[in-house]
Amino acid sequence: MPKTVTITGAAGQIGYQLAFRIASGQLLGAGEKINLNLLEITPALDALKGVAMELEDCAFEALSEISISDDPSIAFMDSDYAFLVGAKPRGPGMERSDLLQENAKIFSAQGKAINENASRDIKVLVVGNPANTNALIAMSNAPDIDKSAFTAMMRLDHNRALAQLASHLKCHSSELSNMTIWGNHSTTQYPDVSNLKLNGKNIASSLDITWVKDDFIPRVQNRGAEIIKARGLSSAASAASAAIDHMRDWTVDTKTDDWVSMAIPSDGSYGVSEGIIYSFPVTCENGSYSIIQNLEIDEFSMASMKLTEKELLEERAAIEELL
Repeated sequence: MPKTVTITGAAGQIGYQLAFRIASGQLLGAGEKINLNLLEITPALDALKGVAMELEDCAFEALSEISISDDPSIAFMDSDYAFLVGAKPRGPGMERSDLLQENAKIFSAQGKAINENASRDIKVLVVGNPANTNALIAMSNAPDIDKSAFTAMMRLDHNRALAQLASHLKCHSSELSNMTIWGNHSTTQYPDVSNLKLNGKNIASSLDITWVKDDFIPRVQNRGAEIIKARGLSSAASAASAAIDHMRDWTVDTKTDDWVSMAIPSDGSYGVSEGIIYSFPVTCENGSYSIIQNLEIDEFSMASMKLTEKELLEERAAIEELL
């Protein structure tokens, strides 16, 4: 029985990248048949038809059926995996609160469609920004789906941090483990190297703390803006790659002796307020995730974690009436 994967904003840059990588088997494996449900706004349906034509022309072994629609109730029908990519971008003169309100309309409708049509075991990853609060809105509008099914993407930040560390340490990113991104997918996020290991050996104490605070942390926090300045467009291929990493680890399990960063509904761990979607270090096993507990948190880390928590609480307050 094929698994159904839904991608919203599927004619956009990230959605386009995602569709082909998922159809090729990179998410579930080439031997696992999938149905792709692609959702777009009505004006983009012609472009979406073109995407569907290209997918057909690839003759992917894993791709069973393609559905395109501008109706969320159709796009989320029997969905097992949902990548919520489409979101309203911030326009000229738009305040962050305006952006939150506009996206709340989109993600509340999608949350309701998930609640009414999707598999009860669906896994949802919100990519469209502001991702954490958009995930909270979707979750709040899907009361019949387990809250743990709703996550937001911090894996791009996690991957970016590993890449910066690997460059600085002159190693490969695969040799590094136990790095964490805490909080919000924004410039307040906290890339934490307190538990960083190189080939299994803790090296946090040997890192140049001045480099960490003055170079590494702000570089990771502002990497998205750096890419926009360089290419004139926001991250697309790297975002799609991170989205697949996130969902695949959630489904297949994380590596032994390592963890990943996922924005999930806070359960109060590390003193983080409940009622927000916050990034924690987690391990995944048998389709579920668990927060790594009992990590030592120093004063600098706690202050950084609280700062990004404060922003998420402010975002929640801005759309409180819609939850």
